[in-house]
Amino acid sequence: MRTIIWFIYFWFYLLGLYPWQKYYEKRKAAGLEYISGVDRIVQNWAKRLLMVAGVSAEVSGLENIPRDRAVLFTSNHQGNFDIPLMLTSLDQTHPLVAKDSLAKIPFLSSWMRLFDCLFLDRTNARQSLKVFAEAEALIKEGKSVIIFPEGTRSRKDEAGEFKEGAYKIALRTGAAVVPVAIDGSYRAMEANKGIWIRPTKVKITILPPVETADLTKEESKHLGAHIREQIMACNGR
Repeated sequence: MRTIIWFIYFWFYLLGLYPWQKYYEKRKAAGLEYISGVDRIVQNWAKRLLMVAGVSAEVSGLENIPRDRAVLFTSNHQGNFDIPLMLTSLDQTHPLVAKDSLAKIPFLSSWMRLFDCLFLDRTNARQSLKVFAEAEALIKEGKSVIIFPEGTRSRKDEAGEFKEGAYKIALRTGAAVVPVAIDGSYRAMEANKGIWIRPTKVKITILPPVETADLTKEESKHLGAHIREQIMACNGR
């Protein structure tokens, strides 16, 4: 029953927000201020999705987020609820680099574009390079970016390989990488045949930033592996 209620809520809430979506799209197209209103709506929507699902998060390490510059947040990716968890657990709403299949979901993709999310096709190298360049541009504009360097959900405690290409966003801009360890989100859905939603407590830990400006060539080459080790150690793996 919880799963059915959640999906009904998901779609009806987005439908109810459609007039606001069009309003903010017009403001964005006209170059008018709009992001504070979008942030408020996205935060409320994500928090309520988690509440209806019975997913709660214990967040620690907020003091590790730099307040004076844009950073690259990188997290392990256990399940479908990681996006609303990341949207609600950091200091504010940040653009995401998300899989291209989300770009095909009506209403949802429109809201994601309003706060500058980018959609990555992992099978298209040229498109991936374009998306990474756009993410670099966002960081240069002073906007922090969230990316899941595994590229897909692990659906378990152990993380997959962290793709080193994702870290070029930080290396080319000199931005710090802020690792975020997600522990237990897959238990909300992926552990239940990938369909049924179950109440779950998730632990989210924001680790100290890893500076990239002065890394050696060898350190840069293995930055993803280093970040993965930090996240797995934090999760006790």
